[in-house]
Amino acid sequence: MLRGNNYTITKENLLIHELIGLNVRIIKSTDRSRLCEGRIIDETKNTFTIECVDKIRKIPKREVNIEFDLGGEKICVDGKILAVRPQERTKLLRGKIKW
Repeated sequence: MLRGNNYTITKENLLIHELIGLNVRIIKSTDRSRLCEGRIIDETKNTFTIECVDKIRKIPKREVNIEFDLGGEKICVDGKILAVRPQERTKLLRGKIKW
């Protein structure tokens, strides 16, 4: 669980929240060079931009499994689920994803 001033991000509501600013780790990819760890700094329909220690990387969502760090709780998500426009994700996924 990650708690802010006016919100709480949990396993149940992660996919309907803003993902920019969250710490992530790419745990599985079709291309091993995409395995990295860092903070999401931008998101489009098909990619995440992740600020890693060594550089900034653009990662295609459909080709990876992502582990989100919610303050000690680790949540693994198949990137294919996230391959929608960020502003549409809340509408499309609300109530449809069950862990």
